[in-house]
Parts: sequence; C-alpha cells; structure tokens
Amino acid sequence: MGFHNSSNTRSAANPYKVVIAGGCYSGLAAAINLVEKCDTIDTPIPVEVTIVDERDGFYHVIGSPLALASSSYTEKAWVAYKDIKILQRPNVRFVHGTLDKVDCESKTATIVEHGNQTPQTENYDFFVVATGFRRVWPVVPQSTTRKEYLAEAGKHIDAVTNSKAPVLVVGGGAVGIEMAAELKHVQPNVKVTLAHSRDKLMSAEPLPDIVKDCAYDLTVQGGVDVLLNHRLTSSNLVKNEDGTEVYEVEFSNGHKMVASQVIMAISRSVPSTSFLPKESITEDGYVKILPTLQFSSHVPHASSHFAVGDLIHWSGIKRCGAAMHEGKFAGLNIHQIMLQETQGKEPTFNELSEIPPMIGLAVGKTALAYGTEGMSHGPQVMKVFFEDDLGFRIVWDHLRLGGTKA
Repeated sequence: MGFHNSSNTRSAANPYKVVIAGGCYSGLAAAINLVEKCDTIDTPIPVEVTIVDERDGFYHVIGSPLALASSSYTEKAWVAYKDIKILQRPNVRFVHGTLDKVDCESKTATIVEHGNQTPQTENYDFFVVATGFRRVWPVVPQSTTRKEYLAEAGKHIDAVTNSKAPVLVVGGGAVGIEMAAELKHVQPNVKVTLAHSRDKLMSAEPLPDIVKDCAYDLTVQGGVDVLLNHRLTSSNLVKNEDGTEVYEVEFSNGHKMVASQVIMAISRSVPSTSFLPKESITEDGYVKILPTLQFSSHVPHASSHFAVGDLIHWSGIKRCGAAMHEGKFAGLNIHQIMLQETQGKEPTFNELSEIPPMIGLAVGKTALAYGTEGMSHGPQVMKVFFEDDLGFRIVWDHLRLGGTKA
C-alpha cells in the first residue's frame, strides 16, 4: 500500500497541519494521541492541530439523560475547551464553528466560525472527521455555547420537575430507556411513562431477547411505567381545567393518556457528514473507511483523510468506548505516516477489527452489560461501567483531559 514520499522535512516554521472536525470522544482521542507522539524527546515532529466543533466545549453526550434530569450534573457535563488542560498547548487551537466544505484535492477545509458568517479556509496535511451524529432535542442539547446549554437544560428540568401529570418518553431504544430511568431515579416524585411501538425494548438493536427482556425488567423495577406495542399517533397541547397546559396523547391501539411533557426519543440519528465529498460517504451518510480508519473511497489523497466515531461505516453498535479507541488509532496512524515521510520508516498501522454487538445500558441506579462473554446486570455493573455520573469520570481520566500525560 503506497502512502507518502519520504523526502519531507519539517520544522517549526513548516509544521504538519492537522484539522480535526469534532471535539468529542473520538476527535479528542485523535488529537491527544497525535500531539503526544509528536512531542517525544527522541523523535519530535512539528505539528499544528486545529480542532473545529460547533460547541464551545466538550459535552459528555452519554450523560445527556442525567444532564437533563439533574441541575447539579448539568453543570458538570459540559466543559469549556479552554478548561481541557491536556490540550492547552501552543500548537493546538480550538475553533468554535462548523465545517462547510472539505476539498480533498487541494487539502483545504472551509470553516464558518460561530458569530462570523464569513467562511475561512484552512489548509491541512491530514484531516480527521469526528463530527458524529446529528441528534435532535432532547436526545442532546441543541445549544452551541455552555451558557445557552445551561439555560436550555434548566428550562427542561424545571418543566419535568413540576409535572403533575406523567412525563411521557416516546421510544424504547437505549436513549429512551436511559432518559426515562434517569428522570425517575433523580426525580422519584415524577410519574414517568415509557412508550415503545414494538413488543420488546431496544427492538432495533442486534441483541438477543434475553438482553431486551432484562432491559424491560430493570426499567419497570426502577419505577417507570412501560407501554409496549404503543405507537404514538397524536400529541396535542391543550389547557387543563386549572389552566395548566398538558398534552392529550393517543396511540395507534386506541389507548389515550394525558401527559405533562412528551419527550421524543425515537428520531433516527443522522451522520454529520454533509460537508464531505459524496464519493467518500454511503447513501446514509456514513464514511467509507479502511481498517486503518483512512478513507477507502476514490477521493484524492484518501490516505491523508481519516474518519472516527459514530459516523464510520463499520460493524458494531455505536459506543463511546469504540469512538475513543478509533480516535486513538487514527492519531497513532497519522504519526506513523509522519515518521515515514520525515525519516523513511516503514509505517506500522493500527487496524480496526470487526466489532461484535455489545452494549452498556444505564437504568437508573442499576445497569446491564452485554458482550462476547454474555450478559450481566445489577448495581455492580453500574459501578464498573458508569460509576455514579454516567461515565463522566471514566472518560475524563481515560482521555486524561485533566492534563496528566501518559
């Protein structure tokens, strides 16, 4: 497999330029592993990394169910990029903005910065796309600044906390289960109902029935009312007798109920890849990759373009752990190409294996886990996989965002 010429000299005045689109799990993992490899004493490589994200901070996406139920956790789940200590270095720059276009031929990325509608062009030697899924509210907050997010989440928490009628969560996938269970766990006085259109929860996931049945049992044990075979057909906002606004809800089986809030957790997430060349993505928007995480399509300079995280066309259920693993591999593989170019060393690439179905599901104060070794569940599983903050500390320490070097 051919990659790059070995006659490439680099200096502080002519560093490698790397643009990473997306500053969450996989994007940060790619950046951290790359800059640390380039910063070694024996073989330092000049590099400048630009990380572009539509948010002004790292948001712990898997903590959303808790961030939208607990005001104290809301503060914790979003950390401004200026407070990510491990990447506070002169050769790393964060840009609050979005990608408008990537030109693989000229190796340029067109960026629209937040608050400035004039597009800026950034040249690069390597590009990493880690923008993940486009998820809707309230699966994740839609705010792009921490200040707006705190207001958005606070308004939502106030609404569900003051609910007199049940809060209805629609959609019994992993997101719906976790949102319903966390709300009930944090706000035990609120009546929470979870409605799902099929006869088993997590019906869209390639998981055995024993896992789906366990998810149902844990959700019910957590105090959530679960309605299976209930497909939502209408939800209309009306005024109650006391003047408060409620939703009159009807399902396809004729069942009707009144809800104080209706939380939709059924939307299909879409890969955030519209700025990439059409040749590089599938019809559904997933990036076609090689096991090395490099683009597999016939775009110019495909070997200089990497994709990581939820948006890759690869096996397995989309998970935070896999995203960080992929980001690390991309960072290490870019470093291997740099060594080849600057020192003529034959690259040794990390390659992604096929990922079997596996999942960790937080259900209030308990959790279940399923993988190649089977299924386990209980409070001890919650402690190992999520601790008491839906995995925030685990991720923070794994990526060493607080600044501890390897």
